[in-house]
Amino acid sequence: MIYVKTEDLKVGMRLARPIYNKRGILLYGRNDKITKQGIESVKNFGLIGLYVLEPAEPLPPMSEEEIEFERFQTMAVFSIREDLDLIMNNKGPMNLMKQTDDLVRMFGKLHHRINFNQNLRSPEDYVYKHALNVAILTAMISHRAGFGIMEQTEVVVAALLHDLGKLSIAPELRGKAVNLSEEEQNTVARAVITGIDKISNAFNLPAGVKSMLMQLCQLQYLPQNAPANISSAVKILMVANAYDEYTAMRLDEDPNTEVQAIRMLQDAPDLYDPEMVKHLLDSIKVLYPGVCVELTNSEKGLVLRENDKDVLRPMVLGFGQNQIYDLSSDAVFKSVQIKDIMKTMDNRIKVDPETLKEYM
Repeated sequence: MIYVKTEDLKVGMRLARPIYNKRGILLYGRNDKITKQGIESVKNFGLIGLYVLEPAEPLPPMSEEEIEFERFQTMAVFSIREDLDLIMNNKGPMNLMKQTDDLVRMFGKLHHRINFNQNLRSPEDYVYKHALNVAILTAMISHRAGFGIMEQTEVVVAALLHDLGKLSIAPELRGKAVNLSEEEQNTVARAVITGIDKISNAFNLPAGVKSMLMQLCQLQYLPQNAPANISSAVKILMVANAYDEYTAMRLDEDPNTEVQAIRMLQDAPDLYDPEMVKHLLDSIKVLYPGVCVELTNSEKGLVLRENDKDVLRPMVLGFGQNQIYDLSSDAVFKSVQIKDIMKTMDNRIKVDPETLKEYM
C-alpha cells in the first residue's frame, strides 16, 4: 500500500480505502480501479491524495466497523467544515447542535471499546478532522466518567469548537503541537482566544462552554495563568486533545502509535488526569487480539489476549521462540515488555482475522 498525492494519481490504480461524498454515499469502493473521471472527482473534493494498492498487492483486511467509522468521519468532517467556516465569517452555524446530538448518540453511550482509526490530514483540513476526533473521544470519555446528557452535550460542543481560532493562522502552524517557539505559542494562544470571542458573538452557546474553552486555552498555551481548580470537563478535553494530536497522521510525518501516546499520557499525571486517561483506555482498542507488536527482547509477537486492567500488559505469542508471554505476570513483565505496535504505512494493524484464528 502506498500513498499517492492527487496530482500523481494514474488511471487504473486500485483504491485501498473507500471514498464517500458528503452524504455518506459510496463513490468508489476498496479495490476499485480509479478512472479519469474519478481523478477529477478527487480533485473537486479537495482530497490531498489517496491510499492505493501496489500492482500485485492483495486487498488488506478492514472490518465493517472500521468501514462505517470511516464513512461517518467523512460526512461529519464536511459538516464541521461548513459550520466552523460560517462562525469564522461571523455567521451562526447550521448543524452544530445536530452534529453534537449525533456524536453523543453514537459514541456517548457505548459500553464497549472501538477501533479508533486515524485519517490522514493536511495543514488545510487539520482543524476540522482534529475537532471531530476530539469530540468523538470526548463523548466516550464523558460517558465513562458518568456525565449526564446536558454535561456531555456541553463538553462535546466545546470539543468541536476548541481550535476554531486556528483557522485564522498559517496552515503549517495549525497542527503543530510540540516544539512551539515562544512567538508561535503566543500567536496560537491569541488565535484561540479570538476564536472563543467569535463563538460568543456568533450564537448562543450552551452554558459553561466558554469557560471550558478559556480554561483549556490557558492550560495549553498560557499555563502560568491557568486556574488551580480544573473542571472534569476540561480534564477530559485535555486528554482527548492530546491523544488525537499525538496519534494524528500528517503529511510527510510518521505518526506516533497508540502505545507511544498512552505512555506519554501516563507519564504526565499532573497534566493529564489519570482517571480520564483510564476512561480513554476503556473506550478504545489498543492491544487487542491480532495486533502485531515488537517486544523489548527484540522478538516480534502477536497479541492473543488483551488485559482490561493494564492495556500495556496483554498476553503475547513471541514469534522468535514460539513462546507465550503473559505480561500480566510481574515475573514475566520484568524481563519482557511491549516496545511498540507494528503498523502498516496507513497506520492499520497488519494481521487479518483469518491469520489470527490459526494462532488462537
